[in-house]
Amino acid sequence: MRYIISLLLASTALPAAILPAMAEVPRVVTDIPPVHSITAQVMGDLGQPELLLDRGANAHSYQLRPSQAASLANAGLVVWIGPEMTPWMERALDGLSPDVPRLGLLAAKGTHRQDYGDTSAHDHGDEGHDHDHAEEAHGEDHHAHDDHADDHAEGHDHDADDHAGHDHGEDDHGHAEEAKADDHAGHDHDDHDGHSHSGVDPHAWLDPANASVWASTIAAELSRLDPENAATYAANAEAAKARFAALDGELAATLAPIADKPFVVYHDAYGYFASHYGLTVAGSVALGDASSPGAARLRELSQTVAGNGALCLFPETQHDPALVTQMADGTPARIGAALDPEGSTIEPGPKAYDALMRALATNLVACLNG
Repeated sequence: MRYIISLLLASTALPAAILPAMAEVPRVVTDIPPVHSITAQVMGDLGQPELLLDRGANAHSYQLRPSQAASLANAGLVVWIGPEMTPWMERALDGLSPDVPRLGLLAAKGTHRQDYGDTSAHDHGDEGHDHDHAEEAHGEDHHAHDDHADDHAEGHDHDADDHAGHDHGEDDHGHAEEAKADDHAGHDHDDHDGHSHSGVDPHAWLDPANASVWASTIAAELSRLDPENAATYAANAEAAKARFAALDGELAATLAPIADKPFVVYHDAYGYFASHYGLTVAGSVALGDASSPGAARLRELSQTVAGNGALCLFPETQHDPALVTQMADGTPARIGAALDPEGSTIEPGPKAYDALMRALATNLVACLNG
């Protein structure tokens, strides 16, 4: 009897001993709230991504705490916009092992990119996308999973590819020649000016079509790293895309009445939102996120406000509203609620993206229809 029991115990333990260890869900680290929100939706109940940017902090000039730098170094996947948006993240990534996978969303295939100042309406086609993009490139400085934008294409038609922004090559770490202008697709990363407002605009999440592209992109990369949960990532991404489509329709209806009403913003961060919904941005107070306009710039903008009949001027979270108030003096323009294009003041999580977009629409309509 003792011999039979021993055999039964041995036969029960044997499969567990010979089976391969279950793959763990990757520890995902993200840079800013909208990226964190989209990633959280894709991960669902499988895990919670980490958000590096502190609530209320400036996304362009943030400095990582030592604990955050350590967390970044131990990440199983880093998901970020790209160096055009968060140059502090680029510096941190440059110091990491090349084995840490990273996914740059601005350069992901299928992403609609546009230059600063381009607020012309775009045709988004049958599925909300009609964007043309240059060939994606991968730079050796950012290894296999971090893609930089190539030269900005003139059109806006894109090839839908759920595994966007990745060319893993023969050993899954292949690299193509990176096309750059001034190292990062036409951007001059001046630490004293936050980020340059020329070339490609990195605030691409403000086009909900990009949020849908990125949900698929993130799901594809997570599935590559964690194939056992691939079906869950794909299903979560599809559910997120359905929510983004519904949100897009809701916002289009909300914003339609103010399409021809010009307004002025604090800094040039709203091009994607304006072009997607056909809004009229008459100008911006500051040329750069961290720069302060001089007297000549304020006079010029005051004339713009008067000449274009701008109905509202909008301050921005994290910036002193005094300049906007000064510009409004002597004009019939109203001062709207502070806008928060990066969702820095919103509770982070899966619902943050929708909250960010709705808040922009609500604040614009409240003033322009007032």
